[in-house]
Amino acid sequence: MGKYSGLFIDFMGLFCNFVSELCRSNDIFRHKYTLMTATTSIFIDSYHPKAGDKCAVSLRITFERKKKYYQTGISLTVDEFDKVMGEKPKKEFKELALKLQAFEKKAADIIKDIPVFSFKAFEKQYFINKGTKDSIDAAFAAYAAELREQGRIGTAVSYECAQNSLKKYAAGVKFADVTPDFLNKYEKWMLAKEKSITTVGIYLRSLRTLFNNAITDGTLTNEYYPFGKKKYEIPTGNNIKKALTLNDIGTIYNYKPEFGSMTDRAKDYWIFMYLCNGMNVKDMCLLKYENIKGEVLEFERAKTARTKRKVEPIRVTITDEVKDIIKKWGNEMKNGKTYIFPVLEAGLTPVRERQLIQQLTQVINCHMKTIAKTLNITNDVTTYAARHSFATVLQRSGVGTEFISEALGHSNVKTTQNYLAGFEDESKKETIKALTAFKKQ
Repeated sequence: MGKYSGLFIDFMGLFCNFVSELCRSNDIFRHKYTLMTATTSIFIDSYHPKAGDKCAVSLRITFERKKKYYQTGISLTVDEFDKVMGEKPKKEFKELALKLQAFEKKAADIIKDIPVFSFKAFEKQYFINKGTKDSIDAAFAAYAAELREQGRIGTAVSYECAQNSLKKYAAGVKFADVTPDFLNKYEKWMLAKEKSITTVGIYLRSLRTLFNNAITDGTLTNEYYPFGKKKYEIPTGNNIKKALTLNDIGTIYNYKPEFGSMTDRAKDYWIFMYLCNGMNVKDMCLLKYENIKGEVLEFERAKTARTKRKVEPIRVTITDEVKDIIKKWGNEMKNGKTYIFPVLEAGLTPVRERQLIQQLTQVINCHMKTIAKTLNITNDVTTYAARHSFATVLQRSGVGTEFISEALGHSNVKTTQNYLAGFEDESKKETIKALTAFKKQ
């Protein structure tokens, strides 16, 4: 009997351990199950009372022992809060109770529909269209500040100009206020102030970016998006043709200012940009000797380097004329990091860099205007004209648009087509004569 009694006792001991372990596992399971479900509650921050003993009332979400609070915009005293949260709130407290219940119900419904809860997933749903009440002015300011931190000063300035314009038109405007009708009226207001349609387009493309950002962030839905077909379409300004004729360019090239003068430098810089695929002033200033690869000048456009994941470098054949300009005005090469032209230097802030580039652009344009007047050239001769002229001269020579587009560093051919000016009037006259060629027969 003793033998079997011992076995029985051992068996009962094992059984009790099994039951205990099972119960413990069950507790763990129930604990985990509970933690996997977020809970909601209304919370009053009585620890930080404000004026009049008012305390902020928030929606509190608890998940896996972590609590997050979401403002309701309601402030109450502790006594008022108790009356609102009581079983039968009266008068004004009843209205507040309904508002708070609506906050909690919205949160509970979202939690119920989220397959796997996370605060990020919850907030994306909870804050949908929260951005409708956000100020356009504040959104512009925040994005411009972000651009400045990235060193994109020129782009930041463009957004700030758009911000100031919209603020003058409608101060305090919010995302929800920006409708197709609002945008049409803004366009008319701008044109009445003799602003160009191109400027309107630039400003409203900036505004469109803010809407796109808000939708991406989940604070706005597409139903509030005012742009696109059957809504408001951003206008595209008629491109003002800035290309020079090949004859005008030859006249400028052969012009001999006083050697070593600022006019001489401005002319050579202009010719350099024209010959180097219509390079702009900023890209010219950023060139370093490491960009020279044998007989090729290889560089990335500063304008697109930040906006494209894969940037295709622009390759320019270094002609004798380009070599002569570098030799005449370039810095002495110390190493590959040496800037080719004496405009920028290492260690400059983005703001100072932009100032120097703008100053050089103004100087070149000023002296080129003087040259044009001396040579009786009536067309525009700015640095921008050098870029247009490069593209248009190639087009008139029979070069395909695809090649020109690649040389300019454009991402699509349509952009290149905007650069290409029409043929000279004389060329058009010669072409049109083909329609009456029968007269010669």
